[in-house]
Amino acid sequence: MDSATFDPTTPLATATTLEALETPCLVLDADRMDRNITRLRSRLDGLGVSLRPHLKTAKSIDVARRVMSASEGPATVSTLKEAEKFAADGVRDMIYAVGIAPAKLARVAELRAMDVDLVVILDTVEQAKAVAKASTDAGIRIPAMIEIDCDGHRSGVVPANYAQLLEIGQALTEGAELRGVMTHAGDSYKGGGAEAQHRYAEAERSAVVEAAQLLRSAGLPCPVVSVGSTPTAHHAKDLTGVTEVRAGVFVFFDLVMAGIGVCQVDDIALSVLATVIGHQREKGWIITDAGWMSLSRDRGTSKQAVDQGYGLVCDIQGNTYRDIIVADANQEHGIIAVRPGSDARLPDLRVGDRVRVLPNHACATAAQHEAYHVVRGQSHAIEACWPRFGGW
Repeated sequence: MDSATFDPTTPLATATTLEALETPCLVLDADRMDRNITRLRSRLDGLGVSLRPHLKTAKSIDVARRVMSASEGPATVSTLKEAEKFAADGVRDMIYAVGIAPAKLARVAELRAMDVDLVVILDTVEQAKAVAKASTDAGIRIPAMIEIDCDGHRSGVVPANYAQLLEIGQALTEGAELRGVMTHAGDSYKGGGAEAQHRYAEAERSAVVEAAQLLRSAGLPCPVVSVGSTPTAHHAKDLTGVTEVRAGVFVFFDLVMAGIGVCQVDDIALSVLATVIGHQREKGWIITDAGWMSLSRDRGTSKQAVDQGYGLVCDIQGNTYRDIIVADANQEHGIIAVRPGSDARLPDLRVGDRVRVLPNHACATAAQHEAYHVVRGQSHAIEACWPRFGGW
């Protein structure tokens, strides 16, 4: 690093090169991001379904504008804070894809009163009745989708539980609106190779299509049939009966996605820029200023075939070092070391040199930061600083 270019008082938004940024900070390779978005859009176009991107990873209107098909949406969010922030920037078509808590329905009603088509999800009769009551009280019809359990991973109604499915649907029609059904193939994150992912994708599709058919056969409306996970979106062979796909981390990708074969390491668009602050040579350590407060504590690769520690280390251009990982992390210290069992050698890094760390889980790592510093390819030039937000 050329120390003459580094000014620790330079505001983040006005820094023009990677060397001028305060570390740790978040770097986004826009070229990789654009390729990732184009890849999934082209795939879904070929399958005849629309993309409803999940914006929970990005939490940024600048990223949202690049991944949505139109400025109004459609989009998926995971918090009402996201819905409110994106609505303020003109997004009008959103699914709040976390089971609705009755106490949050007042905020939902407020957004709908602002001409935002915000849809909630649920999987119990109690929630359906709460939505119906909130609709009646507000003088509007709040739309809801029934979450379907396609793999036992998390929430949802099993399609075979016909009575429960119909009871929820019927409760929604008494004051609210039944918009459709949705599911998420959480088991796809287990990996298992392409054939396993094809099975997860088909299980996801068949479960939600079966639920839609059951509702329609009982005379209940089901216009939207929604599936969503980044792994299955990239492996589905047939989406007959599905109207839309939700996916989010595909925009950036991460080491977990690379570990299950959805992307290559070179597709990962997000990294944390860190500065070397010391060495413990007898231990084989290089110390940086990027600990778990900037990388997150996510250890999502720990159960995969290749454990990436707290992240895979790259040079400042984004080229990965062979088998060099953040082996451990304290709050503000990252410990770079050779992957256990490897014959690789530590790079010759001096105090003040900079590295970039690819994240295990893009959502968790991005959540630690307030902005994306946008570069393209191996350029050190920062072409933009895109703010991001957090909260619920």
